[in-house]
Amino acid sequence: MWRIGDLSIPGPVVLGPMSGYTFDSYRRFMEPFGADVLVTEMTSCMGIVYGQERTEGYLDFEPTGITGIQLFGCKPDAMAKAAMMALEVNPGISFFDINMGCPVPKVVRNGSGSALMRDPKKCGEIVKAMKNTVDVPITVKMRLGQSSEELNFHDVMDETISAGADVVTIHARTRRERYTGRPHWDMLEGIRREMSVPLVVSGNIYTAEDASHAMDITGAEGVMVARGGVGNPFLLTQIQHMSRGEPIPPNPTLREQTAWCKELTDMVIEDKGFDQGIAKMRSIAPKFISGVQDCREYRRRIAREMKDRESLFRILDDVDADMGDVRIMSYGVTDDADTDL
Repeated sequence: MWRIGDLSIPGPVVLGPMSGYTFDSYRRFMEPFGADVLVTEMTSCMGIVYGQERTEGYLDFEPTGITGIQLFGCKPDAMAKAAMMALEVNPGISFFDINMGCPVPKVVRNGSGSALMRDPKKCGEIVKAMKNTVDVPITVKMRLGQSSEELNFHDVMDETISAGADVVTIHARTRRERYTGRPHWDMLEGIRREMSVPLVVSGNIYTAEDASHAMDITGAEGVMVARGGVGNPFLLTQIQHMSRGEPIPPNPTLREQTAWCKELTDMVIEDKGFDQGIAKMRSIAPKFISGVQDCREYRRRIAREMKDRESLFRILDDVDADMGDVRIMSYGVTDDADTDL
């Protein structure tokens, strides 16, 4: 048990924010597998302030669990105003997470995301402005710094905690590394002992063993599952078992994976409508049959033949009939070394 402000969190799993993925139906699908905390897609503070229709859509959900809005922006007053307006639209928002880690150039160019880390004082000012404006917890998500020559996560961590941040999440890479290479857990060894608030760690969490290693070396209370959970929802269940000291269940079979893919498809279509729902599943569905020998052709079929719900389900039925009893290997491991998200 740990806490985000006054919120009690029963387990370690945080479903990380991912643009294009962690929309409402995806979060609702993932929660029963073991997500203790849910975070929305990255949401523009200025989009909320100016009432942009697309941005307001990120706020339109009925929380079924502890759900936070991840905000990005670079002006303390605007971030605070956006948080206040968001709560007026949806009083069920559990907390706000400040994005100080996104490495995408179009975000960084505006002074948001990981660009904020160049000014630790401003990072603290944003936290303070939001804490003074809304009565829900404020968390921050950062990286190690801009590059291996510019590592200042300690400074940003100190400023944001002093300003009142309730939780700090650290992605163990620099902005320049984006999502490549291995996370630098060695740089975060024992860091929780330096902090007065809970720590969540992020970066390449594809197995329960990855989660255990990251938490053990850092002392973190929570672990953020993002890319590793796309198409592999049972990973959350495995991490929960690991955290309780229980045997880690074996990886699921393709029969289970195809059934879950169908369930998610129907939820996404209901949430997004037919056209947008099918477009979303075109990128997600192949990942349910990733990490299995001899499945490359089925992933190709999804890319070539998936036009609607029925065509996707036919391919999934063929996978089930052909090799339904086969268990997936570790996420991202395939017979032909093709890459996934």
